[in-house]
Amino acid sequence: MNTRQISISDYDYSLPDSRIAKFPLSQRDHSRLLVYNKGTIQSSLFCHLPDFLPEGALMVFNNTRVIQARLYFHKQTGALIEVFLLEPARPADYEQVFQTTASCTWTCMVGNLKKWKSEVLRRDFEVAGQVVTLTATRREPSGEYYKVEFQWSTPADAQKVSFADILEAAGELPIPPYLNRKTQESDKTTYQTVYSRIKGSVAAPTAGLHFTDDVLRAVDQRGIEREEVTLHVGAGTFKPVKSETIEGHAMHTEYICVKRQTIEKLIRHQASAIAVGTTSVRTLESLYYIGRKLQKNAEAAEDELCVGQWEPYDDDGLGHLSPTNALRNILQWLDRNHLNALHSFTRIIIAPGYEYKIVKMLITNFHQPRSTLLLLVSAFLKGDWRRVYDYALANDFRFLSYGDSSLLMP
Repeated sequence: MNTRQISISDYDYSLPDSRIAKFPLSQRDHSRLLVYNKGTIQSSLFCHLPDFLPEGALMVFNNTRVIQARLYFHKQTGALIEVFLLEPARPADYEQVFQTTASCTWTCMVGNLKKWKSEVLRRDFEVAGQVVTLTATRREPSGEYYKVEFQWSTPADAQKVSFADILEAAGELPIPPYLNRKTQESDKTTYQTVYSRIKGSVAAPTAGLHFTDDVLRAVDQRGIEREEVTLHVGAGTFKPVKSETIEGHAMHTEYICVKRQTIEKLIRHQASAIAVGTTSVRTLESLYYIGRKLQKNAEAAEDELCVGQWEPYDDDGLGHLSPTNALRNILQWLDRNHLNALHSFTRIIIAPGYEYKIVKMLITNFHQPRSTLLLLVSAFLKGDWRRVYDYALANDFRFLSYGDSSLLMP
């Protein structure tokens, strides 16, 4: 199969607006669960998920946390400018940028761009009882986006305020555009997974939204090991495929972090790795191609390990490399560089024609028509996605971010 020439129209289906869940259920784990097991399909509830999983498996979660990435500024003319944070530029490190106490620069989408010429935008608000003045200055373009420099100040005798404090006080949580509603206070809780810890995403890894402490305890009681990776979800996750074939679709770059112990456990659980969500899938499958890069160049620098969009489909001249050996290459690279975790980026596109290397089972929600996420599911099910989606539509499952879930075991 020539993956590049896949026609996105083959991955379309009719999704009435009434089937899109605009709000989550009051109890996360009471969402419905579609179970696909070697071609058979049945319905259950998410709270029963552990009953369907093999004992002693390894379940991998994405621990990213959604930031309040929308900032609004009013110009003196009254025009409203929306600045949507995508990824940090200076400092480029997520942890560092949230700790800055005077200025930082982000790559941003800008709403109402025509109304923002060269002037500095300004906004005053309170953080912990003290007035903060935040300014935004538009810098150089960055592809279709812009670099925006933020600076802030507090009274001389006041405590320093971090950029994390700024977003907590002045930012708005960005819920998906297809919900067609404003962010509500409840979304600050319901649009985060119960295990979210590492700030950086502008969209939630929504497969994880169904988990509760009770379900996680039941997973543990079944002898299933749990590990966490980090992939900071970018706004590109909602970007529709507009080209006729997927060759014309540019995947977004996303930051990933995987700890050494996670890679060691993946080697031990080669037959039973369960990915919670498509973001975990993209992280885990990217590891294999990072391992291939290291097979060719064991001394590669960290910035050479980013996985390109079409890398899985291009012949790198290496021939067969087992997933175990690819993962061992990463462990050896970490040892040589005295690191305990791999930090990299991925642009991988997973579509029919892709052969999964790491992930054996997948927990995921129901995705938009004509989306790269639907392509990923189709590749996992060897093309059997339509039968799953027809079943979900016929049996009143709720779709998209706040909708129901599925457990896919090809």
